[in-house]
Amino acid sequence: MSQLKSIHAAKVVLASASPRRQEILRQVGMSFEVDPSDAPETIAGDWSVGEIAERLAEIKARDVARRHAGADVVIGADTLVVLDGDPLGKPVDAKDARWMLSRLSGRTHEVYTGIAVLDPKGSRSVTASVCSRVRFRQLDAGEIARYVASGEPMDKAGAYAIQGLGSIFVEEIAGDYFNIVGLPIAQVNLALRQLGWQVI
Repeated sequence: MSQLKSIHAAKVVLASASPRRQEILRQVGMSFEVDPSDAPETIAGDWSVGEIAERLAEIKARDVARRHAGADVVIGADTLVVLDGDPLGKPVDAKDARWMLSRLSGRTHEVYTGIAVLDPKGSRSVTASVCSRVRFRQLDAGEIARYVASGEPMDKAGAYAIQGLGSIFVEEIAGDYFNIVGLPIAQVNLALRQLGWQVI
């Protein structure tokens, strides 16, 4: 591979409005523009969960890349919470959030994040997905109701935020913590390196 260039000199676009993803990129010193995708998230019925996360991340990244032909790198991501093979999206209302948290109570679930890192100038791309496992302790109806009333679950896949108040429900994790938050930064770094960029 030729000499890697510093990502800190690159024009980077994050195809996500997620404050959690933005904070993870800032933690490794990356500067970037935020431009969320509004592309329809269509999936095929025969895709695995990992493939769904990757494909949705790529759909978002390619949608945004069309608006940023001068960018060096576009990063897309999509996170899915899965219980018994059933993906849990963002809750539609408080009742839905309580239902999701009741299902997760005392159980182990998977969190998949797909990433897509694109080079709009060279038409190259790298996609990948990461899976982590999270076990919740047994939750009672009162604390579920109070957590939902806090508002935190309402824009989160699976109706919880592991980096926020939802952390008090977590008994055990296996795998990449940052993947659970919404952006597996180690995997993003590997993808960047494949496209000729280095974070450090």
